[in-house]
Amino acid sequence: MQGLAEMKTSASVRRHRKLLVVAAAAICLLIAGVVVDRVRAGGSSRTANSDAAGATEHAAYAAVAPVARETIANSFSIAGQFIPYQNVELHAKVAGYIKNIYVDIGDRVHTGEVLAVLEIPELVAQIDEAKAAVHHAEEEIQRAQSEVLRAEADNVALHANAVRLANTDKAQPGLIAQQELDDATAKDRASQARVDAAKSELAAARQQLAVAQATLQHYNALYSYANITAPYEGVVTWRFSDTGALVQAGTSETSGLPVVTVAQINLLRLRIPAPESVAAKVRIGDSVDVEVQATGEHFKGTVARFTNALDPTTRTEQVEIDVPNSDYHLQPGMYANVTLTTDSKPNALTVPVEAIQRAGDKTYVLALNSQNQVERREIQTGVQGSNRVEVVVGLTQGERVIVGNLGSYQPGETVQPRATAFDTRPKDTD
Repeated sequence: MQGLAEMKTSASVRRHRKLLVVAAAAICLLIAGVVVDRVRAGGSSRTANSDAAGATEHAAYAAVAPVARETIANSFSIAGQFIPYQNVELHAKVAGYIKNIYVDIGDRVHTGEVLAVLEIPELVAQIDEAKAAVHHAEEEIQRAQSEVLRAEADNVALHANAVRLANTDKAQPGLIAQQELDDATAKDRASQARVDAAKSELAAARQQLAVAQATLQHYNALYSYANITAPYEGVVTWRFSDTGALVQAGTSETSGLPVVTVAQINLLRLRIPAPESVAAKVRIGDSVDVEVQATGEHFKGTVARFTNALDPTTRTEQVEIDVPNSDYHLQPGMYANVTLTTDSKPNALTVPVEAIQRAGDKTYVLALNSQNQVERREIQTGVQGSNRVEVVVGLTQGERVIVGNLGSYQPGETVQPRATAFDTRPKDTD
């Protein structure tokens, strides 16, 4: 019996061992299957990644630039010429001989400085005559005043006599003859008339004095023009007369040459002809960039004034920039290259000019999406500067656009972007 029990126990142990072996084998097969699947999946993934990497490596390079905000403005360049701020030919007001001339070409002069003196003998004689007329008028006034006093004294006596006789006749009628009364009254009235006449003569004498004084003032004013003075600080650019030369009055029909020409050049006008396409956009205060080739100078300025009208012959508008020239190193007649900036717009959304495609009346750019795929975008543009163009509609800040060789890329194509000189964003550093 004991042996039978041991045989049953041994058989049971062997069955358990077989089950364990089968279970272990099944688990091993399961693990092996999972490993194989993962290996296959990994191989497929690596193959896909390898294919994608291979496709990217073989994609075309594209120069790109970001859509950025900048200050943009229209600008055009044109040659301009410096001219004096003021330039005047000084003529003589009255005819005469040059007694002294104190300046020559190139001399700097100051406001009010005497440049030349004229000798005018006949004007001196006229002044003497006017002075004599004034003295004569003054003496006539004194004589007229004396006549008024004498006439008034006679009138007082005659009037008193006429009143006395009239009162006596009223008190004692018939005592005074009527003829005597009439004579007294007539003499009284005649004396009063002489007083009025004397006063009129006095008024006329005073008027004659005023005329004589005005005549003298007129000749003195003319004589003051014998000194030819500088109207402002400047430089004598030409001299037309010498000592002893006869100069004609500048107001006469036969006016001759001026005495000198004086130009104000401590402040110059830089005048440029703005073409019709730009004239309507010019505003006072617009910025300009000036380069003077003769001196090598380069400086900035602003528009000071413009004609606001086009020359019908040249179809241009004259625009002026005031240029300080305190040391006189710039000379009238010099030329300068002027770049005029108009329609300035700060913080505008812009792209490089090289990114723009035009087809008919539409404008496009080639933008890249996040997968570096080319997209053709229609945009609306605004102000166009020399290097960049404002984008009004169609792009957002930070997007990338292809610049240059635009005909080599097609929408949907994947490219390898390369930053260009147009990309002004700071680069990452390690």
